[in-house]
Amino acid sequence: MSSSNGRAASEIFKGQALVYRHLFAFENSMSLKWIVELGIPDIIHNHGHPITLSNLVSILQIPQEKIGNVRRLMRYLAHNGFFEIVRIHEDQEEKEAYALTPASELLVKSSEMCLAPMVECILDPTLSGSYHLLKEWIYEKDKTLFNVSLGSDIWDFLQKNPSYNSIFNEAMASDSRVLNLGLRDCNSVSAELECVVDVGGGTGTTAKILCEKFPNLKCIVFDRPQVVENLSGSNNVSYVGGDMFQSIPKADAVLLKLILHDWIDKDCIKILQKCKEAISDNGEKGKVIVIDIVINEKQEEHEITGTKLLMDVNMASLNGKERDEQEWKKLFLESGFKDYKISPLTGLLSLIEIYP
Repeated sequence: MSSSNGRAASEIFKGQALVYRHLFAFENSMSLKWIVELGIPDIIHNHGHPITLSNLVSILQIPQEKIGNVRRLMRYLAHNGFFEIVRIHEDQEEKEAYALTPASELLVKSSEMCLAPMVECILDPTLSGSYHLLKEWIYEKDKTLFNVSLGSDIWDFLQKNPSYNSIFNEAMASDSRVLNLGLRDCNSVSAELECVVDVGGGTGTTAKILCEKFPNLKCIVFDRPQVVENLSGSNNVSYVGGDMFQSIPKADAVLLKLILHDWIDKDCIKILQKCKEAISDNGEKGKVIVIDIVINEKQEEHEITGTKLLMDVNMASLNGKERDEQEWKKLFLESGFKDYKISPLTGLLSLIEIYP
């Protein structure tokens, strides 16, 4: 059987399934927001073992009429890896129950590594609603998506909205706490370095991890003045406000963690040149450490590449981008650096050391 356009019916049906999968994909993020808002990962964690649906809805005080809807959402989330459906014995009966998985453990708010603030920030309608204006944005030559939706770029918006700025900073800190799991075993920051500047270091989460590993290391957290103005330093960690396009404090090494993907090439070159100036007193011993995505479609798993490409679409909203190795190399050479080395860090992120 074939359709009027020459496609086999089986191809048409497969295409329909793909369209519908993307059409309703927003329910993935909304169901994620749902479990964070209701604190379901916390409930299961505090329960101490897998929880039955009856116990879960009792704790949540769900109306009888909506219990079936909770079951549907939990079944879908389990299908996608956020919960595991197991069998337990309770009240002398075998019952179905929900257990946490590595993904939902990352949403337990009492956990050291919790991504719930990231979920709350990204899925706030202020940001997520902007994506309804992709059509309008694509015709605007120089504007970011947030320029179109909010009337200003994201950084100006954060400066003018302190409450949302706090949400954003906590989201970035939560992401850093997970990333720092990879940094704990990373040797790019070594005992040979005396001082590191963490550009865009937020509230200092990464700086504190580095100083715990190397007690003699001095770490300068460099960020927008409104981010660091109320933060207190210590013997090892200090906070400096400023503009990375103007100057960066002097140090042995400069750390750019998920910074360059926010910017177009010409802006990245300006930032890297300021980094080069910051390490100039150390001659060839100084270096810039970049933690970011490196797209490598030919060598990585299809699912990993898919996530990286999704992140690339996300960064387009800032007029930024995720890059492959050749695009990174071009940036480094045009910024005046001579060499670089790329090493894996996490499933999505790589560590790039750039040498003057």
